[in-house]
Amino acid sequence: MDQEKQNSTILTLKKVGKTYDNTVHALQDVNISVEEGEFVSVIGPSGAGKSTLLRCINRLVDATEGEILFDGRDITHVTGKDLRWVRTRTGMIFQHYNLVNRLSVIENVLHGRLGHKSTLSGVVGYYTEAEKEQAFEILDRLGLADQAYKRCDELSGGQMQRVGIARALMQEPRLILCDEPIASLDPSSARVIMDYLKAINETMRITCILNLHQVDVALKYSERVIGITAGCVVYDGLTENLDKKKIHEIYQSEEGQLIIDVDEGGK
Repeated sequence: MDQEKQNSTILTLKKVGKTYDNTVHALQDVNISVEEGEFVSVIGPSGAGKSTLLRCINRLVDATEGEILFDGRDITHVTGKDLRWVRTRTGMIFQHYNLVNRLSVIENVLHGRLGHKSTLSGVVGYYTEAEKEQAFEILDRLGLADQAYKRCDELSGGQMQRVGIARALMQEPRLILCDEPIASLDPSSARVIMDYLKAINETMRITCILNLHQVDVALKYSERVIGITAGCVVYDGLTENLDKKKIHEIYQSEEGQLIIDVDEGGK
């Protein structure tokens, strides 16, 4: 193996479980290791636990059982400054963007630096010239430099998602988590977003984990796919080994009844 291709483990989940209200088992005995620089797609039916998985990783929700190790640290129960450390190094991209619509594009992007600032600097909105230059460089990379001073509610869905990506990059993250990043987009915009995410992964070596409904997209962009059914990992392996039979098992569907058709490009 080439030296530059040798990776280190950036994320490990050991027997992770999440139970809501002592009755709903959203995740059960999840064991996953992710190497630095990987681009991993997580697939499975609605309600399978995909979103809960990402929220446990960045500690938006607390795992009920098990351990989560990120960048060499046990983050399962961290609080305060240690939790802030996790959040600043983990970018999150949401299906519905989570932008402040009344603010400009550049202001939303600069919000990605808030986790690195004191409370006072965050409240008054103080950003250094270097941070502003960085924000414009990122927007230029994402083809949005000319939209910098527009309000976010004036943008298309694809543009808004690119702002979300830019905001995540401003954090200078080690890991980017994407929760259904293209579910609200038309096919053309979805392709643009996936191309940008893949380019960021390859050129910046930022590890990416994406929840996707579109099986065909997962197959196209990822070398590794994780399949989740009823909170359990039922497949974790190379994309090339994920055949139609296994996909039907993940989605618990009969042959010929899978709602996401691999050949037709998952509508």
